Amino acid sequence: MNPTGVSSAQMQPVVNLEEFPGKIVGRTGAAGIDYDRLVEASQALMPRLPFPKGVFRFRTYEEADAWTEQHILRAALKKARGHQNEPT
Repeated sequence: MNPTGVSSAQMQPVVNLEEFPGKIVGRTGAAGIDYDRLVEASQALMPRLPFPKGVFRFRTYEEADAWTEQHILRAALKKARGHQNEPT
């Protein structure tokens, strides 16, 4: 007899190890196209700076500020013109 008071001849296994389960619960792996859609969506959400790439040197802070404002205003005008041309 074991400590629970039941003999080993009376104990039945809880799971039949010879039987395969009929249903598997869970998710399958994501397909490659899912990752492509995720990348496209994340790129569409990321903010884009209106500045050209590269390193720029300025003689004064005022010159740098004027350059920055010029590029920000150009981007704002471009965006506004794009919204004006959209059909309503």
